[in-house]
Amino acid sequence: MRIKSLPPQLINQIAAGEVVERPASVIKELVENCLDAGATEITVEIEQGGVRLIKIRDNGCGISKEDLPLALSRHATSKIASLADLEQVLSMGFRGEALPSISSVSRLTLISKEQGSQCAWKISSDGSEKNFDIQPDPHPEGTSVSVKDLFFNTPARRKFLKSEKTEFGHSENVLKKIALSHFDVGFTLLHNQRQVFRYKPAASEHEKEKRVSDIFGHTFLENALAIDFSASGLSLQGWIGLPTYSRSQADMQFFYVNQRLIRDRLIVHAIKQAYQDVLFHGRHPVFALYLTLNPKLVDVNAHPTKLEVRFRENRMVHDFIFRALHRSISDHRPQESGDKRHAETFEPLSENPADVQHVVTSAQYQASSQTRLPESVAEDVKLYTALATPQHTILNPEEDNQEVSKNGVVPPLGYALAHVHNIYILSQTEQGIILVDAHAAHERITYEHLKNQYDQGNIPSQPLLLPLKIHVSEAEAEMIEEKNDFFQSLGFEVNRTGPDSIVLRSSPAILVKQDIERLLRDILADIVVLGMTNRAQEKSNELLATMACHGSIRAGRKLTIDEMNALLREIERTERSGQCNHGRPTWVALSHKDLDRFFMRGQ
Repeated sequence: MRIKSLPPQLINQIAAGEVVERPASVIKELVENCLDAGATEITVEIEQGGVRLIKIRDNGCGISKEDLPLALSRHATSKIASLADLEQVLSMGFRGEALPSISSVSRLTLISKEQGSQCAWKISSDGSEKNFDIQPDPHPEGTSVSVKDLFFNTPARRKFLKSEKTEFGHSENVLKKIALSHFDVGFTLLHNQRQVFRYKPAASEHEKEKRVSDIFGHTFLENALAIDFSASGLSLQGWIGLPTYSRSQADMQFFYVNQRLIRDRLIVHAIKQAYQDVLFHGRHPVFALYLTLNPKLVDVNAHPTKLEVRFRENRMVHDFIFRALHRSISDHRPQESGDKRHAETFEPLSENPADVQHVVTSAQYQASSQTRLPESVAEDVKLYTALATPQHTILNPEEDNQEVSKNGVVPPLGYALAHVHNIYILSQTEQGIILVDAHAAHERITYEHLKNQYDQGNIPSQPLLLPLKIHVSEAEAEMIEEKNDFFQSLGFEVNRTGPDSIVLRSSPAILVKQDIERLLRDILADIVVLGMTNRAQEKSNELLATMACHGSIRAGRKLTIDEMNALLREIERTERSGQCNHGRPTWVALSHKDLDRFFMRGQ
């Protein structure tokens, strides 16, 4: 067959196949045009899930009568004029394909009035880019786009649409995602002539937080850390949920680059790494994050839907995001109120102060006037003797309460009252009470100590009274022989003595009283499961977590008041102490108000 040019309508229908998947796709493209027009109020009306009607009105700058036919033609745009413009795009749209593509699979009407113009003008299109009939219309300043009978002329595409409820849900989510990144714009959504939501323009921080709460739910900000971090020309703001505030699905994750919502594997990996050892298995973090950078450093022309971008400096962006979130999560500790968890001040990650303009801020944790308590939680197991020397010990809570009444300072997690069921520490704070899972909290503390020692190349080792001979599989014996340096870095002096036997002469000092043979077998099993004979050091945290679990207080072991208070102080000092190595919470708080509500006091 001879080569021939395709008709414009067919070309636009092919283009529509790339960007117009469902009614929500139409809404995204048209609302982004409204934003580029400088609109401060956008109203979206939908009927029958968007299949029968999508009508979007804005109060933007409008389109002149002469430009209306161009607005409905392919590759016609006011947003770029050269390759240089394309390399630094800040507008939401720029290709000039959305309107002609949408008009080729619907009955589209465009009405617009320029600011200061005496009359609005109306134009309709079927995607053929010809026979335009422009008529005057009594429309206020701004633009309205009406899209009726979506996919009426492409029935195969229409069959792929879901139920009205499902399609509307997609449209609602799209508009919420856009509203989450344009706080200065008001958004109204109506479905079948019923108002679904109305977001007023948000100028103050309080108004912005209200919009975030409306979209995420009111409990999100109560369980989130505020992020505000800048370095090397990159800026990251927003909110991240605490590791204990997670979801079973990745459905509340919003990441914006220069106000554009994106899905990027580089970004996902950086965030996943930041939550690596604080999130419960199978759970997903919640966040709304906004990355701002020079538009020349990011290519937004990587995908027709503009949901994917390309960074010029991948590694720099990845490391910046990881370090900002990792430090925010690490530095989060209990506040003095004891019942709220927010971001805290943390030191710049860069050695050069000029590289960092601003970091996460919130209520600064202040240590109690009480001197450092014994770090051991048992008289017979001195876990941290190399790290600190106790200066004094609280002998009983009554005496300490007298001291507190003098200086008026109570530590964030208060003072221990009881060890409930030999599992949970009950502590009284100024704001109410705290319940602590002693094993989970101690596991995190031990884990963080081990990580710090490992990073410094110095996990203290202690010789066993008698060398321990252990029978293992031949493969495990070979692993001990091949990776002997790695096992030494973990604090184990272990050698192969036969085809299926090893001898252990020293173990980590912090774990000296534990079942070392069982621990070593568990570490060998972890290495086999992770398949990492050649990647062991990359997975060191998983192995250190196994060691920490073995070295932590077991449920059922009775703790003294001194030991419980020592553990509470360690929680306050330890990074990521709000959750154990598996992502479970280590403590929960009940305020006076919570307690009053339980017993209906004041009602």
